[in-house]
Amino acid sequence: MLTKIFPFISWFKDYNLGSFRDDVLSGLTVAMVLIPQSMAYAQLAGLPPYYGLYAAFLPPMIASLFGSSRQLATGPVAVVSLMTAASLEPLATAGSEGYIAYALLLAFMVGLFQFALGVLRLGLVVNLLSHPVVNGFTNAASIVIATSQLSKLFGVYVDKAEHHYGTIIRVVQDAFHYTHLPTLLLGILAFAIMYTLRKTAPKIPNVLVAVAITTVISWAIGFKHDVSVDISAIESPKVHELVHRFNETVNSMKPLAEERTRVAKALDEAKGAHNTIGILNAERDARVIAFKLDQLKEEAHKYRTELRYFLFSGVEQPDGSIKFYPKEETPEGVQTDGRTWRIMVGNKLLKKDELVMMGGGKVVGVIPEGLPAFTVPQLDMKVMLQLLPFAIIISLLGFMEAIAIAKAIAGKTGQRLDPNQELIGQGLGNVLGSVGSSYPVSGSFSRSAVNFQAGAVSGLSAVFTSAAVVITLLFFTPLLYHLPQSVLAAVIMMAVLGLINVSGFIHAWKAQWYDGAISILSFVVTLALAPHLEKGIELGVALSLMVYIYKSMRPTVASLARHEDESLRDAIVHGLKQCKYMAIIRFDGPLFFANSSYLEDQIMERRQNMKDLKHILIVANGINDMDASGEETLSSIVDRVRAAGLDISFSGVNESVMKVLKRTFLLEKIGEDHIYPTLEHAIRSIHCKAHVGDVDEDCPLMDVCRLPMRS
Repeated sequence: MLTKIFPFISWFKDYNLGSFRDDVLSGLTVAMVLIPQSMAYAQLAGLPPYYGLYAAFLPPMIASLFGSSRQLATGPVAVVSLMTAASLEPLATAGSEGYIAYALLLAFMVGLFQFALGVLRLGLVVNLLSHPVVNGFTNAASIVIATSQLSKLFGVYVDKAEHHYGTIIRVVQDAFHYTHLPTLLLGILAFAIMYTLRKTAPKIPNVLVAVAITTVISWAIGFKHDVSVDISAIESPKVHELVHRFNETVNSMKPLAEERTRVAKALDEAKGAHNTIGILNAERDARVIAFKLDQLKEEAHKYRTELRYFLFSGVEQPDGSIKFYPKEETPEGVQTDGRTWRIMVGNKLLKKDELVMMGGGKVVGVIPEGLPAFTVPQLDMKVMLQLLPFAIIISLLGFMEAIAIAKAIAGKTGQRLDPNQELIGQGLGNVLGSVGSSYPVSGSFSRSAVNFQAGAVSGLSAVFTSAAVVITLLFFTPLLYHLPQSVLAAVIMMAVLGLINVSGFIHAWKAQWYDGAISILSFVVTLALAPHLEKGIELGVALSLMVYIYKSMRPTVASLARHEDESLRDAIVHGLKQCKYMAIIRFDGPLFFANSSYLEDQIMERRQNMKDLKHILIVANGINDMDASGEETLSSIVDRVRAAGLDISFSGVNESVMKVLKRTFLLEKIGEDHIYPTLEHAIRSIHCKAHVGDVDEDCPLMDVCRLPMRS
């Protein structure tokens, strides 16, 4: 019982100093990969990079202590990070305080759902996400993740469109207009380092090396070069006008946002009081406000895009200040500083006395030193209801990824894996992680592989990984200041390339064409509707359930005949001759309300087609369960067949079905002498009775009767 509650106690059986050394080394090795990766994935989730370090602090240790896998490395992962961003973007602006609060709440909900599934031993619910659906979604998500990093790789800044492909079109258009070459070159260098080391020296942490080298280069060349100036330093009346209009538009949104909050409160009050007129008035006001806000957002997007499109030349003045001229308006003969400058424009007001001009690339910047604040996420039921569908999808997706990795490693180590215990571990990791400012996490394939290859013996390796992250947060965050954002983009893109699996579509199609079709449709819908990624999964699950229900309603009902290899096979599929007096019918699947009438139809069809039919034998080996509707139908079939002057028998009835027959007294109606233990026994007994008066030597079942009886 103690090891059930605290699984980590079992680690210390036969544990020695050598095992401890292996766990320390493997834990530190994983940390070298985790620290830069976690920052990159936090950026993908729409959070400041240092929140990745917070997500790499508590969750790996907690998930390992209370999970069942000794080598599974938990932490930020690409797909869950992307799903987090997709879940939260409709609720708040990425990176804002509200957005961060929702991310922590989402982690809490994901953990709570996973923990509940584990405690209730409901790990099998993950089977709702079939392999074809996951394959289609993962491939599409990988492409979305990789392309979402293009703006950071080229050093361009665009507003997000309604759909992901619209955003990528904007990125490509801006990249043709202007690409910051140092940003692009550092990203390419990071790619080259990671790829080369992965191929030539796989034991070296290639991500860490790439991050270290590019960060040193960034610091040495002064990669980040921002200055704060008064708007008067920009020699362009058009820019002044655009800044003024942009600020006016942003200011106009504030009272509307406040009015929307007031109307939402009035709507809740009206609903609580069942005030129909009040509800209609509030809904009308909400629609008007939403329309006005959409107009203002479109205006702000227009001004923001125009301002970002301006490229400036910097001209140093005698007093050391800099004047900025649009590139095409720079006076002839003036000596520029050689840089291309742009205005940093976000969603907030532009301070005319403190305009930020960017003359370099984007870096991670200041990372708060020390551990995150430990607080329980604020539980807002209204927000939680909005996040619930996403929390369920992330929970199942994250667990599927984690358990797949854990099973792969367990197959090599021979350790026992408990999926429900793993759910408890992942759930606690997310719940307690949210208290430590973590967003949703899961098991990582790449880091788990590193952990296993480095020789991890127990989950203590994850404890040392967390300890390394703590030391980094306490002492080494200043070293990450100059880390280029394009390098983090390269880290993400490199990681997700391995998730693209085209052969998965082919394999699914070869198994069953409808599985291949579901996989392709899940892929197309996820890709087309991104960032609304949940739509692809919802469609895939719905199609999978529809196929399952259809197949359950119309299971295989085969007419058996003797094959040349002396076995009994489907006569229609193999083109076999059947006995004209005896129909052997095999029903594959449970007999229940949705398909019982289908069995009756199939039997009646055979009665009509076989004019000389005397006896029907139902091979019940495939009927593993039967409900009341199935029993009623079976009783009706027996009555109708015998009323027509034919007889009916059963073979291979299993125990669960036999119990139903006994409880409902259907066994007495059928007759115990019409229930045979095996198909061979049934044929030998029935065949002669069916052929009375006509010894047909050409009957394919004659040979079955002559074969020696198997015990």
